[in-house]
Amino acid sequence: MVTKRPTMAEIAREANVAISTVSKVLNGHTDVSAATRRHIEQLLTDRGYERPRASRRPGRRSDLVDLVINELDSVWGLSILSGVEEVVEAAGLGLVVSSVHNRESLTRRWLESLLARGSQGAILVLSELTEHQRAELGRRNMPFVVVDGVSQPPPDVPSIGATNFAGGFAATEHLAGLGHRRIAAIGGPEQLQCTRARIAGYRAALESAGLAADRQLVRYGNFHHDGGLRATQGFLALADPPTAIFAGSDQQATGVYEALRQAGRKVPHDVSVVGFDDLNFAEWTAPPLTTVRQPLHEMGVAAARTLLRIIGGERLESTRIELATRLVVRESTGVPAASVVG
Repeated sequence: MVTKRPTMAEIAREANVAISTVSKVLNGHTDVSAATRRHIEQLLTDRGYERPRASRRPGRRSDLVDLVINELDSVWGLSILSGVEEVVEAAGLGLVVSSVHNRESLTRRWLESLLARGSQGAILVLSELTEHQRAELGRRNMPFVVVDGVSQPPPDVPSIGATNFAGGFAATEHLAGLGHRRIAAIGGPEQLQCTRARIAGYRAALESAGLAADRQLVRYGNFHHDGGLRATQGFLALADPPTAIFAGSDQQATGVYEALRQAGRKVPHDVSVVGFDDLNFAEWTAPPLTTVRQPLHEMGVAAARTLLRIIGGERLESTRIELATRLVVRESTGVPAASVVG
């Protein structure tokens, strides 16, 4: 039997440290305590973690690739990381992971260290790629790929995304098809490209079903539990509250569940709920969550493969790749209660 090689994420979980800490140990950084370093080194040895080749080849940069991401303390971020790691390790390269938490100081520090260590390229999962960052990367001829940025990147910037409009349309169409007429939507931050596309899909599906759009039924959150909780409390305070809610992320959907529980409403008897992402906990919620699957692992794979093609000097057929979303129907959606009574 072939034993599956452990990933960096698995080593980090077992060591109870951040993935970026494991990355630092693997890549020889000194800002890790001696005890933590020894613990991680022992785990790497015990679990048979195969380290990438560290030698440089003539005329090439170091055998490293950078992944820069806003948040790694979420299933969403870890899913993208797993896809990137799969491709990078198979190519025999090292992966340096930096979590910048939307802080300009951390992003600037990452940019400086990236250029200093001579990485072959970078995958950027940031809220926004600034003109300064783009100029610095271009000045050093540093290849990079953007994943799910705030706005549509310029045509010359390679980017990976998902069919967010289609996902929002499918979620809303499903609810309308069940007979719901008051369908609310909770987006993420309003300035994000993915939020705008999902809400546009929601509105298009309402129009297709002959339903009027109500501005009171659209609110914006932060893609986290508290955003879904607050928005749903607002919906329930309306004179004519919704019978169905499309949450722009699975994490926001958990906030929707909690607000409904606090109000004594049952899912889906009183209110149907649809999420977005299909994170691994979605099928274990009570009831299991109907959601739009966003192929996060595959987006990481596509980003890494695209970056390696650029590093290898290949010409891209297109700089924009959008992977398909898919509605996954579970038990959090049903016909409106009034339809059952009638």
